[in-house]
Amino acid sequence: MTPSDLARRALPLLLAIPLALSFPAAATAETSLPEDWDAIETQARGQTVYWNAWGGDAAVNRYIGWVAERMAERHGVEVVHVKLDDTAAAVSRVIAEKSAGNVDDGAIDLVWINGENFAAMQRNGLLFGPFAQRLPHFALTAPDDNPEMRTDFTLPTEGFEAPWGKAQLTFYYDAERVEAPPRDMRALLDWAKAHPGRFTYPLVPDFLGSTFLKQALLELVEDPTVLAEPASDHEVATVTAPLWDYLDALHPHLWRQGRHFPASGPELKQLMGDGELSLAFTFNPAEPAAAVADHQLPPGTRSYVLDGGTLGNVHFVAIPFNARRKAGAMVLANFLLSPEAQARKQDIAVWGDPTVLDMDRLSAEQREAFDRGDANPARLPPEALEKLLPEPHPSWMEALEAAWIARYAKG
Repeated sequence: MTPSDLARRALPLLLAIPLALSFPAAATAETSLPEDWDAIETQARGQTVYWNAWGGDAAVNRYIGWVAERMAERHGVEVVHVKLDDTAAAVSRVIAEKSAGNVDDGAIDLVWINGENFAAMQRNGLLFGPFAQRLPHFALTAPDDNPEMRTDFTLPTEGFEAPWGKAQLTFYYDAERVEAPPRDMRALLDWAKAHPGRFTYPLVPDFLGSTFLKQALLELVEDPTVLAEPASDHEVATVTAPLWDYLDALHPHLWRQGRHFPASGPELKQLMGDGELSLAFTFNPAEPAAAVADHQLPPGTRSYVLDGGTLGNVHFVAIPFNARRKAGAMVLANFLLSPEAQARKQDIAVWGDPTVLDMDRLSAEQREAFDRGDANPARLPPEALEKLLPEPHPSWMEALEAAWIARYAKG
């Protein structure tokens, strides 16, 4: 996939979100549902929940399939995974429904979301809630002790999202080919020059490609604190100029000289598995170990984070304001926070996505399910992931993606 292909695909989505700015932001109240949780579960029984979630990874898809089986068995709720290439497609769908006056018969019941997509939906009154605090398992995240459970890219979620998993940018390399991987973004440029064609990043606006841009900007910008503020408060071109200078210098040394980019993180991982790259990165710290165990990456794969830390965040699920089956969506969101579902999700043999649960809130038996009990050398110990950098305000991601496409997605 070339940058121009992606630009043509992404343009309708990029144009759709600003159109929503004319809509009044008026969130739907939660009074349409019973107050009692048992009554919500009773109302949910027999419903079909259409869950819009990224479908670009086989392990994720298999996990969601397992969730669907458990929801049917235990709650009588059918879960249909609507696989997305880009969450912005779901945002655009809800925008179109609101524009058409559809306020109670939406096609989307639950959406996997965070960052700029959450900001766009919340800003324009496209989300139902607050609902997160009504989920019995939400307390297991200990939100008072872990404020990131209520914060999405600097924005308070105000109960309009329920946490589901964690992510942190993690680099990995083939130790048979690389003795000393670069430990910061400037060193990465030097490394790429010395090893042409052995590194690349996914095509923006793929979320992993966009995360690479944010990581670079955080290290290169003169004052990183401005990134916690709305981009509109600053001269964007001036703040981001060091990033474009950096990429202009980097691109000629990338895989295929920066003229083509892999479309996603899974494609980036495949290039590593095929031996075309020697260095890559992921937003799931356990993914390299899981891929080694599944024979997708060579046994010499090792993981690390940059010396100054790497970006990390929490990803969430949310319910559109006009969801047809809100009770079923809430029961699904609650199951996703159960110790059973969270432990299975964290297992590298299943997915490896880190849990959002606070271990101090679990029983000894529940904690045992999270003991990974493996010594996979490709997996980082928890203490290695403590250098966590906060996400910029979501408006910076929007600005970076638009500027990258304008600058590099040329036919």
